Amino acid sequence: MAPPVSLAAMLDAVAHQRVRGRASVAIGAGLRGLHQSGAAKVMLPKVHGPVPEVVFLNTAGGITGGDRLDYALTVEPAAQVVATTQTAERVYASAGGFGEVAVDLKVGAGARLDWLPQEVIAYEGGRLSRSLSVALAADATFLFVELLALGRHAMGEHLSDVILRDARDVRRDGRLIYAEPLEVTAGLLGFEGASGLRGAGAIASLGLFGADAPLLAEAARAVEMESVTAAVSGWDDKLIIRAHAGDSWPLRRYVAQVLHVLRGGAALPRVWQI
Repeated sequence: MAPPVSLAAMLDAVAHQRVRGRASVAIGAGLRGLHQSGAAKVMLPKVHGPVPEVVFLNTAGGITGGDRLDYALTVEPAAQVVATTQTAERVYASAGGFGEVAVDLKVGAGARLDWLPQEVIAYEGGRLSRSLSVALAADATFLFVELLALGRHAMGEHLSDVILRDARDVRRDGRLIYAEPLEVTAGLLGFEGASGLRGAGAIASLGLFGADAPLLAEAARAVEMESVTAAVSGWDDKLIIRAHAGDSWPLRRYVAQVLHVLRGGAALPRVWQI
């Protein structure tokens, strides 16, 4: 007979419980595959237009050190899909280690995927390591946005202890065409040099990959918003936009306007609140 477990041991086990979750979807002419386990879930809301929406969510309500979430989406040839997250993801203070989020996307021949997750909100003491890996067919089109809110600005929070790591790579026909590693720390937030964030409270990256992407550069540059600083580059079937602001709200509005341009006026996913 096993010895009884003390209340202290039970509480310690609960305190150190870690979130795990995996969700994957495949879409072509219809739903081709669906898997969800742990805290990672998928919703397929009814939409009025012809392009389906996929909404990923984390039922744990946030991420802290030791958590792990995996999301995967396959868009089959000639299909179009918009994918997002149900709400902002919160990165809470870590008692040890990094929370991890891995996103794996595949876009088939002649297909298009718009990957438009809502923002990540980093709390003091947060530790997050994210990866975004994208495999494109030769003529596929891919659009992404990443929004990062550095602290809770409505509460006057300024981060002094945070580490946020991002690794993004995009491959076309197996060849690497875009790679971007990024590490945000408290030191980078306050650094005034050209490579620093100069006290920015929110940052955004957008990327469009497709034959017509550079042609939209001028239209994207025409989008301006007070208190938002942005730069647009278009080359070799790629369009990259980086922006930052003192607060996440104007940056979110700026991103919404740029997406309106890059998506030909298509409405944002219904879960977005602008």
